[in-house]
Amino acid sequence: MIKNMNGSNERVLLVESDPEISDLISRQTLLPMGYQVETVGASSLAIQEAIRYAPDVIIINLDLPGLSGKDLLVALASQGVDAPAIVIAKKEMEGDVLQAFRLGAVDFLGWPLREAEVISAVERVLKQVRARREREMLARQLKQTNQELQRRVRELTTIFAIGKAVISAPDVQSLFEKIIEGAVFVTEADSGWLLVRDERSKVFILKAYRNIPPIVAAKLNQPWDDGLSSLVALSGETLAIHGNPLKRFKVAKVGQSALVTPVKTKREVVGLLVVVRKEAHPFGASQQTLLEAVADYASIALINVRLFQALEERVNMLQQTSGGDASEASTKPYSITEQYAQLPDSLAAIREEISQILASDTGQFTPLQTHSLQAIQQKIIFILELIENLPAKSPQIKTEKVGE
Repeated sequence: MIKNMNGSNERVLLVESDPEISDLISRQTLLPMGYQVETVGASSLAIQEAIRYAPDVIIINLDLPGLSGKDLLVALASQGVDAPAIVIAKKEMEGDVLQAFRLGAVDFLGWPLREAEVISAVERVLKQVRARREREMLARQLKQTNQELQRRVRELTTIFAIGKAVISAPDVQSLFEKIIEGAVFVTEADSGWLLVRDERSKVFILKAYRNIPPIVAAKLNQPWDDGLSSLVALSGETLAIHGNPLKRFKVAKVGQSALVTPVKTKREVVGLLVVVRKEAHPFGASQQTLLEAVADYASIALINVRLFQALEERVNMLQQTSGGDASEASTKPYSITEQYAQLPDSLAAIREEISQILASDTGQFTPLQTHSLQAIQQKIIFILELIENLPAKSPQIKTEKVGE
Protein backbone atom coordinates (compact mmCIF):
# COMPACT_ATOMS: atom_id res chain seq x y z
CA MET A 1 0.00 0.00 0.00
CA ILE A 2 1.36 3.41 -0.98
CA LYS A 3 1.13 5.80 1.95
CA ASN A 4 0.04 9.39 1.58
CA MET A 5 2.48 12.27 1.76
CA ASN A 6 2.37 12.43 5.57
CA GLY A 7 3.18 8.75 5.99
CA SER A 8 0.02 7.96 7.95
CA ASN A 9 -3.04 5.83 7.16
CA GLU A 10 -5.68 8.48 7.75
CA ARG A 11 -9.30 7.38 7.66
CA VAL A 12 -11.93 8.58 5.21
CA LEU A 13 -15.64 7.82 5.52
CA LEU A 14 -17.42 7.93 2.15
CA VAL A 15 -21.23 8.30 2.16
CA GLU A 16 -22.25 7.52 -1.42
CA SER A 17 -25.14 5.46 -2.83
CA ASP A 18 -23.81 5.22 -6.39
CA PRO A 19 -21.42 2.23 -6.74
CA GLU A 20 -19.53 3.81 -9.67
CA ILE A 21 -18.82 7.02 -7.76
CA SER A 22 -17.83 4.99 -4.67
CA ASP A 23 -15.42 2.90 -6.75
CA LEU A 24 -13.88 6.01 -8.34
CA ILE A 25 -13.29 7.77 -5.03
CA SER A 26 -12.34 4.76 -2.93
CA ARG A 27 -10.63 2.06 -4.98
CA GLN A 28 -9.25 4.16 -7.81
CA THR A 29 -8.22 7.34 -5.98
CA LEU A 30 -7.85 7.24 -2.18
CA LEU A 31 -6.79 3.66 -1.44
CA PRO A 32 -3.73 3.81 -3.75
CA MET A 33 -2.66 6.98 -1.91
CA GLY A 34 -2.55 5.12 1.42
CA TYR A 35 -5.82 6.32 2.92
CA GLN A 36 -8.14 3.93 4.72
CA VAL A 37 -11.62 4.22 3.24
CA GLU A 38 -14.91 2.98 4.67
CA THR A 39 -17.99 3.28 2.42
CA VAL A 40 -21.67 3.37 3.38
CA GLY A 41 -24.53 3.75 0.93
CA ALA A 42 -27.17 5.50 3.07
CA SER A 43 -27.31 8.41 5.50
CA SER A 44 -29.10 6.27 8.10
CA LEU A 45 -26.03 4.02 8.33
CA ALA A 46 -23.51 6.86 8.18
CA ILE A 47 -24.20 8.22 11.69
CA GLN A 48 -23.43 4.96 13.50
CA GLU A 49 -20.45 4.28 11.24
CA ALA A 50 -19.03 7.76 11.86
CA ILE A 51 -19.19 7.20 15.62
CA ARG A 52 -17.62 3.73 15.33
CA TYR A 53 -15.02 4.44 12.66
CA ALA A 54 -13.92 7.88 13.94
CA PRO A 55 -12.87 9.16 10.47
CA ASP A 56 -10.44 12.00 9.89
CA VAL A 57 -12.61 13.33 7.06
CA ILE A 58 -16.09 12.52 5.70
CA ILE A 59 -17.10 12.77 2.02
CA ILE A 60 -20.88 13.13 1.54
CA ASN A 61 -22.91 13.22 -1.64
CA LEU A 62 -25.65 15.80 -1.12
CA ASP A 63 -27.95 13.94 -3.53
CA LEU A 64 -28.67 10.90 -1.37
CA PRO A 65 -31.93 8.91 -1.31
CA GLY A 66 -33.98 9.20 1.87
CA LEU A 67 -32.16 11.36 4.41
CA SER A 68 -30.34 14.01 2.36
CA GLY A 69 -26.72 14.99 2.69
CA LYS A 70 -27.74 18.27 4.40
CA ASP A 71 -29.83 16.37 6.93
CA LEU A 72 -26.87 14.08 7.54
CA LEU A 73 -24.65 17.08 8.34
CA VAL A 74 -27.16 18.22 10.97
CA ALA A 75 -27.41 14.72 12.44
CA LEU A 76 -23.61 14.30 12.63
CA ALA A 77 -23.23 17.63 14.42
CA SER A 78 -25.96 16.70 16.91
CA GLN A 79 -24.09 13.47 17.72
CA GLY A 80 -20.84 15.32 18.39
CA VAL A 81 -19.01 14.02 15.31
CA ASP A 82 -16.42 16.72 14.63
CA ALA A 83 -14.76 15.23 11.52
CA PRO A 84 -14.72 17.81 8.68
CA ALA A 85 -17.05 17.10 5.77
CA ILE A 86 -16.49 17.45 2.01
CA VAL A 87 -19.71 17.48 0.00
CA ILE A 88 -20.27 16.29 -3.58
CA ALA A 89 -22.76 18.28 -5.66
CA LYS A 90 -23.81 18.71 -9.26
CA LYS A 91 -23.52 22.09 -10.99
CA GLU A 92 -27.21 22.97 -10.57
CA MET A 93 -27.00 22.43 -6.76
CA GLU A 94 -25.17 25.66 -5.87
CA GLY A 95 -27.87 26.61 -3.34
CA ASP A 96 -27.56 23.26 -1.60
CA VAL A 97 -23.79 23.68 -1.44
CA LEU A 98 -24.17 27.07 0.28
CA GLN A 99 -26.57 25.57 2.81
CA ALA A 100 -24.13 22.70 3.38
CA PHE A 101 -21.38 25.19 4.19
CA ARG A 102 -23.68 26.90 6.72
CA LEU A 103 -24.30 23.48 8.28
CA GLY A 104 -20.58 22.78 8.75
CA ALA A 105 -19.14 21.49 5.47
CA VAL A 106 -15.58 22.70 4.83
CA ASP A 107 -15.06 21.91 1.11
CA PHE A 108 -16.91 20.56 -1.94
CA LEU A 109 -16.33 18.55 -5.10
CA GLY A 110 -18.20 19.28 -8.32
CA TRP A 111 -19.67 16.53 -10.45
CA PRO A 112 -18.28 14.98 -12.65
CA LEU A 113 -15.34 14.10 -10.40
CA ARG A 114 -11.68 14.01 -11.30
CA GLU A 115 -9.14 11.99 -9.33
CA ALA A 116 -6.75 14.92 -8.92
CA GLU A 117 -9.54 17.13 -7.55
CA VAL A 118 -10.56 14.46 -5.02
CA ILE A 119 -6.98 14.06 -3.78
CA SER A 120 -6.46 17.83 -3.65
CA ALA A 121 -9.67 18.41 -1.64
CA VAL A 122 -8.90 15.61 0.83
CA GLU A 123 -5.35 16.86 1.32
CA ARG A 124 -6.51 20.46 1.89
CA VAL A 125 -8.95 19.36 4.56
CA LEU A 126 -6.54 16.95 6.22
CA LYS A 127 -3.88 19.63 6.33
CA GLN A 128 -6.26 21.71 8.44
CA VAL A 129 -7.08 18.67 10.57
CA ARG A 130 -3.39 17.99 11.19
CA ALA A 131 -2.75 21.62 12.06
CA ARG A 132 -5.71 21.65 14.45
CA ARG A 133 -4.58 18.46 16.14
CA GLU A 134 -1.06 19.79 16.46
CA ARG A 135 -2.39 22.94 18.12
CA GLU A 136 -4.53 20.85 20.45
CA MET A 137 -1.55 18.67 21.31
CA LEU A 138 0.62 21.72 21.99
CA ALA A 139 -2.17 23.22 24.11
CA ARG A 140 -2.38 20.00 26.14
CA GLN A 141 1.38 19.92 26.55
CA LEU A 142 1.39 23.57 27.61
CA LYS A 143 -1.39 22.87 30.10
CA GLN A 144 0.50 19.88 31.50
CA THR A 145 3.69 21.93 31.71
CA ASN A 146 1.89 24.75 33.52
CA GLN A 147 0.33 22.27 35.92
CA GLU A 148 3.73 20.71 36.55
CA LEU A 149 5.30 24.13 37.14
CA GLN A 150 2.50 25.09 39.52
CA ARG A 151 2.98 21.82 41.38
CA ARG A 152 6.72 22.40 41.61
CA VAL A 153 6.16 25.94 42.90
CA ARG A 154 3.80 24.59 45.57
CA GLU A 155 6.36 21.95 46.54
CA LEU A 156 9.19 24.49 46.76
CA THR A 157 6.96 26.85 48.72
CA THR A 158 6.21 24.04 51.16
CA ILE A 159 9.90 23.16 51.50
CA PHE A 160 10.69 26.84 52.10
CA ALA A 161 7.94 27.05 54.73
CA ILE A 162 9.40 24.03 56.52
CA GLY A 163 12.80 25.72 56.47
CA LYS A 164 11.31 28.82 58.08
CA ALA A 165 9.50 26.70 60.65
CA VAL A 166 12.82 25.17 61.72
CA ILE A 167 13.95 28.54 63.03
CA SER A 168 10.63 30.15 63.91
CA ALA A 169 8.24 27.46 65.19
CA PRO A 170 6.89 28.43 68.65
CA ASP A 171 7.59 24.97 70.08
CA VAL A 172 9.04 21.60 69.14
CA GLN A 173 5.65 19.93 68.67
CA SER A 174 4.48 22.62 66.24
CA LEU A 175 7.70 22.12 64.30
CA PHE A 176 7.23 18.36 64.08
CA GLU A 177 3.63 18.79 62.90
CA LYS A 178 4.76 21.27 60.24
CA ILE A 179 7.37 18.81 59.01
CA ILE A 180 4.94 15.89 58.64
CA GLU A 181 2.32 18.15 57.04
CA GLY A 182 4.86 19.23 54.43
CA ALA A 183 6.06 15.66 53.88
CA VAL A 184 2.54 14.42 53.12
CA PHE A 185 1.89 17.37 50.78
CA VAL A 186 5.04 17.23 48.63
CA THR A 187 4.85 13.45 48.18
CA GLU A 188 1.13 13.54 47.31
CA ALA A 189 0.47 11.03 50.08
CA ASP A 190 -2.73 10.46 52.06
CA SER A 191 -1.16 10.13 55.51
CA GLY A 192 2.17 10.09 57.32
CA TRP A 193 4.01 10.19 60.64
CA LEU A 194 7.33 11.18 62.21
CA LEU A 195 9.26 8.90 64.57
CA VAL A 196 12.08 10.33 66.72
CA ARG A 197 14.60 8.20 68.58
CA ASP A 198 14.70 8.61 72.35
CA GLU A 199 18.24 9.40 73.51
CA ARG A 200 18.09 7.22 76.59
CA SER A 201 16.09 4.14 75.52
CA LYS A 202 17.12 4.33 71.82
CA VAL A 203 13.57 3.35 70.77
CA PHE A 204 11.60 5.36 68.23
CA ILE A 205 8.75 7.51 69.56
CA LEU A 206 5.74 8.69 67.53
CA LYS A 207 6.07 12.49 67.64
CA ALA A 208 3.69 13.76 64.93
CA TYR A 209 1.18 12.35 62.47
CA ARG A 210 -1.36 13.27 59.81
CA ASN A 211 -4.52 11.37 58.76
CA ILE A 212 -3.80 8.10 60.54
CA PRO A 213 -6.27 5.75 62.29
CA PRO A 214 -7.22 6.67 65.89
CA ILE A 215 -5.69 3.45 67.22
CA VAL A 216 -2.31 4.59 65.89
CA ALA A 217 -2.79 8.26 66.81
CA ALA A 218 -3.29 7.13 70.42
CA LYS A 219 0.40 6.14 70.40
CA LEU A 220 1.55 9.79 70.24
CA ASN A 221 4.67 10.33 72.38
CA GLN A 222 4.91 6.57 72.87
CA PRO A 223 7.09 3.91 71.24
CA TRP A 224 5.61 2.54 68.02
CA ASP A 225 6.96 0.22 65.36
CA ASP A 226 5.13 0.21 62.04
CA GLY A 227 7.19 -2.74 60.82
CA LEU A 228 8.99 -0.84 58.06
CA SER A 229 10.73 1.91 60.01
CA SER A 230 12.90 -0.51 61.99
CA LEU A 231 14.26 -1.91 58.71
CA VAL A 232 15.05 1.58 57.40
CA ALA A 233 16.68 2.49 60.73
CA LEU A 234 19.04 -0.46 60.28
CA SER A 235 19.83 0.13 56.60
CA GLY A 236 19.93 3.93 56.73
CA GLU A 237 18.47 4.01 53.22
CA THR A 238 15.11 5.22 51.89
CA LEU A 239 12.60 2.44 51.21
CA ALA A 240 9.64 2.55 48.79
CA ILE A 241 7.21 -0.37 48.81
CA HIS A 242 3.67 -1.02 47.54
CA GLY A 243 1.16 -3.74 46.77
CA ASN A 244 1.43 -7.32 48.03
CA PRO A 245 4.93 -7.02 49.58
CA LEU A 246 3.53 -4.37 51.95
CA LYS A 247 0.76 -6.59 53.33
CA ARG A 248 2.97 -8.38 55.86
CA PHE A 249 3.77 -5.11 57.66
CA LYS A 250 1.62 -3.19 60.17
CA VAL A 251 1.64 -0.15 57.90
CA ALA A 252 -0.67 -2.05 55.52
CA LYS A 253 -3.52 -1.13 57.90
CA VAL A 254 -3.05 2.50 56.83
CA GLY A 255 -2.48 2.13 53.08
CA GLN A 256 -1.15 0.08 50.17
CA SER A 257 1.92 2.14 49.24
CA ALA A 258 4.59 3.49 51.60
CA LEU A 259 7.75 5.57 51.44
CA VAL A 260 10.12 5.67 54.44
CA THR A 261 13.23 7.82 54.69
CA PRO A 262 15.69 8.12 57.59
CA VAL A 263 16.42 11.38 59.41
CA LYS A 264 20.15 11.48 60.10
CA THR A 265 22.64 13.51 62.07
CA LYS A 266 26.12 12.61 60.91
CA ARG A 267 25.61 8.95 59.88
CA GLU A 268 23.31 8.17 62.77
CA VAL A 269 19.57 7.60 62.23
CA VAL A 270 17.75 9.74 64.80
CA GLY A 271 14.31 9.78 63.21
CA LEU A 272 12.13 8.37 60.46
CA LEU A 273 9.66 10.01 58.08
CA VAL A 274 6.89 7.77 56.77
CA VAL A 275 4.27 8.68 54.13
CA VAL A 276 1.51 6.36 52.91
CA ARG A 277 -1.03 6.24 50.08
CA LYS A 278 -4.33 4.42 50.40
CA GLU A 279 -4.05 3.01 46.87
CA ALA A 280 -1.22 0.78 45.62
CA HIS A 281 0.14 3.64 43.52
CA PRO A 282 3.94 3.62 43.99
CA PHE A 283 5.94 6.68 45.02
CA GLY A 284 8.28 7.92 42.29
CA ALA A 285 11.85 9.20 42.33
CA SER A 286 10.73 12.83 42.53
CA GLN A 287 8.61 12.14 45.64
CA GLN A 288 11.57 10.34 47.22
CA THR A 289 13.85 13.31 46.53
CA LEU A 290 11.35 15.72 48.06
CA LEU A 291 10.84 13.56 51.16
CA GLU A 292 14.61 13.35 51.64
CA ALA A 293 14.76 17.16 51.46
CA VAL A 294 12.12 17.36 54.19
CA ALA A 295 14.15 14.81 56.18
CA ASP A 296 17.17 17.14 55.97
CA TYR A 297 15.12 19.91 57.58
CA ALA A 298 13.89 17.47 60.22
CA SER A 299 17.52 16.61 60.94
CA ILE A 300 18.37 20.28 61.40
CA ALA A 301 15.37 20.67 63.69
CA LEU A 302 16.51 17.75 65.86
CA ILE A 303 20.04 19.17 66.05
CA ASN A 304 18.62 22.50 67.19
CA VAL A 305 16.44 20.79 69.77
CA ARG A 306 19.45 18.94 71.16
CA LEU A 307 21.54 22.11 71.33
CA PHE A 308 18.82 24.00 73.14
CA GLN A 309 18.32 21.10 75.54
CA ALA A 310 22.06 21.04 76.22
CA LEU A 311 22.02 24.79 76.85
CA GLU A 312 19.05 24.49 79.20
CA GLU A 313 20.74 21.67 81.12
CA ARG A 314 23.91 23.72 81.48
CA VAL A 315 21.96 26.75 82.69
CA ASN A 316 20.08 24.57 85.19
CA MET A 317 23.36 23.12 86.39
CA LEU A 318 24.78 26.62 86.87
CA GLN A 319 21.68 27.65 88.76
CA GLN A 320 21.98 24.66 91.04
CA THR A 321 25.68 25.33 91.54
CA SER A 322 25.19 28.99 92.37
CA GLY A 323 21.88 28.64 94.22
CA GLY A 324 22.52 25.48 96.26
CA ASP A 325 19.72 23.30 97.57
CA ALA A 326 16.12 24.41 97.32
CA SER A 327 15.88 24.38 101.14
CA GLU A 328 18.62 26.99 101.32
CA ALA A 329 17.23 29.18 98.55
CA SER A 330 15.54 31.54 101.03
CA THR A 331 18.75 32.20 102.95
CA LYS A 332 21.55 32.06 100.34
CA PRO A 333 22.24 35.02 98.03
CA TYR A 334 20.90 34.52 94.52
CA SER A 335 23.10 36.52 92.15
CA ILE A 336 21.99 36.96 88.53
CA THR A 337 25.28 38.77 87.94
CA GLU A 338 27.19 35.62 88.84
CA GLN A 339 25.13 33.55 86.41
CA TYR A 340 25.57 36.24 83.76
CA ALA A 341 29.32 35.90 84.17
CA GLN A 342 29.05 32.18 83.47
CA LEU A 343 27.11 32.70 80.21
CA PRO A 344 30.11 33.37 77.89
CA ASP A 345 31.79 30.14 79.02
CA SER A 346 28.63 28.14 78.34
CA LEU A 347 28.19 29.63 74.88
CA ALA A 348 31.87 29.17 74.08
CA ALA A 349 31.61 25.50 75.05
CA ILE A 350 28.64 25.00 72.70
CA ARG A 351 30.48 26.82 69.91
CA GLU A 352 33.51 24.58 70.42
CA GLU A 353 31.31 21.47 70.32
CA ILE A 354 29.79 22.57 66.99
CA SER A 355 33.30 23.31 65.63
CA GLN A 356 34.39 19.78 66.52
CA ILE A 357 31.32 18.33 64.84
CA LEU A 358 32.00 20.31 61.65
CA ALA A 359 35.71 19.49 61.72
CA SER A 360 34.98 15.77 61.97
CA ASP A 361 32.47 15.85 59.12
CA THR A 362 33.56 13.47 56.35
CA GLY A 363 30.48 13.79 54.23
CA GLN A 364 27.95 12.49 56.71
CA PHE A 365 26.08 15.83 56.74
CA THR A 366 24.10 17.15 53.80
CA PRO A 367 25.01 20.68 52.58
CA LEU A 368 21.78 21.92 54.17
CA GLN A 369 22.68 20.44 57.57
CA THR A 370 26.22 21.82 57.43
CA HIS A 371 24.90 25.27 56.52
CA SER A 372 22.49 25.20 59.47
CA LEU A 373 25.24 24.25 61.93
CA GLN A 374 27.45 27.02 60.58
CA ALA A 375 24.59 29.49 60.95
CA ILE A 376 24.07 28.47 64.60
CA GLN A 377 27.80 28.82 65.21
CA GLN A 378 27.80 32.33 63.73
CA LYS A 379 24.87 33.36 65.94
CA ILE A 380 26.73 32.15 69.05
CA ILE A 381 29.81 34.14 68.00
CA PHE A 382 27.59 37.20 67.51
CA ILE A 383 26.11 36.81 71.02
CA LEU A 384 29.59 36.42 72.53
CA GLU A 385 30.69 39.63 70.81
CA LEU A 386 27.65 41.45 72.16
CA ILE A 387 28.43 40.28 75.70
CA GLU A 388 32.07 41.27 75.32
CA ASN A 389 31.15 44.79 74.20
CA LEU A 390 28.69 45.39 77.04
CA PRO A 391 29.86 47.57 79.96
CA ALA A 392 31.93 45.65 82.46
CA LYS A 393 29.35 45.97 85.20
CA SER A 394 26.40 44.84 83.07
CA PRO A 395 23.87 43.78 83.92
CA GLN A 396 23.27 46.34 86.66
CA ILE A 397 21.38 43.98 88.94
CA LYS A 398 21.75 44.07 92.67
CA THR A 399 22.36 40.89 94.57
CA GLU A 400 19.21 40.14 96.50
CA LYS A 401 17.89 37.38 98.63
CA VAL A 402 14.95 35.44 97.29
CA GLY A 403 11.78 36.48 99.01
CA GLU A 404 12.96 39.98 99.93
